[in-house]
Amino acid sequence: MIKNVCVVGAGTMGSGIALAAALKNFNVILCDINSDVLQNAKNSIEKNLQFLFDKQKISAEQKLSCQQHIVFVSAINECKADLIIEAIIEKAEIKESLFKQLVAINSSHSILASNTSSLSISLIQKNIPNPQRVAGLHFFNPAHVMKLVEVVKGSQTEEKVAQILMEFCRQIDKVPVLCSDAPGFIVNRVARHYYLEAMFLVENKLATIENVDAAMEAAGFKMGPFKLMDLIGMDVNLAVSTSLYDAFNKAERFKPSSLQIDKVAQGALGRKTGKGFYNY
Repeated sequence: MIKNVCVVGAGTMGSGIALAAALKNFNVILCDINSDVLQNAKNSIEKNLQFLFDKQKISAEQKLSCQQHIVFVSAINECKADLIIEAIIEKAEIKESLFKQLVAINSSHSILASNTSSLSISLIQKNIPNPQRVAGLHFFNPAHVMKLVEVVKGSQTEEKVAQILMEFCRQIDKVPVLCSDAPGFIVNRVARHYYLEAMFLVENKLATIENVDAAMEAAGFKMGPFKLMDLIGMDVNLAVSTSLYDAFNKAERFKPSSLQIDKVAQGALGRKTGKGFYNY
């Protein structure tokens, strides 16, 4: 049973996951070694809480309770909890190194979960002590709003651990979907072509960015592919495309678009930089 949670990495995803758990009265440690990122997380969480309060989604008491349930730290040795979720850079070797540090200071019963959107859980857990306690817990942005969470079983993940994570997701008012480890899991495997085909149309001058987004939104999607890529972050989206492209032995259908590669090279990553396919 999970009573307390630690989230390592206080960026957009990490702070959103921490907020989602704290809103449901879990004691949460939010850690980041970068003091600026940690301060931005505090500001973001406060802003989101104020928004929820203003919209009468939460009461003043709930707002205060949530604030009291989150502790902000900058030292890894303070990251001790029943469930530890990493939400750091999408590089397998860095995630593996972090997990080894966390295993060393936590109970053998602690569960380690990666918020990776595309990296192999089986490979990450391969060289980690107690690999049966390692799984994927893939939230979607914004994590405190989006309902879906992919619970990913690596090749060594215990069924009991997967079920504990499923129940945790339900406790924080999410809709968990269990899947086995595979490139892109479920959502990114299917959604990759939502982005890639859209960029193919624009690359080949068959449609404009604005027209593609308008058409998809009129068809029922809440957000067109280009607006969605700007929200996710061009660097993150490209990393997922590249990961799937490599995982499928350079299959043409997963080949990253030059449009997105150029945006990343220019530092036009979307909303977080003020410019992507659109200006913000």
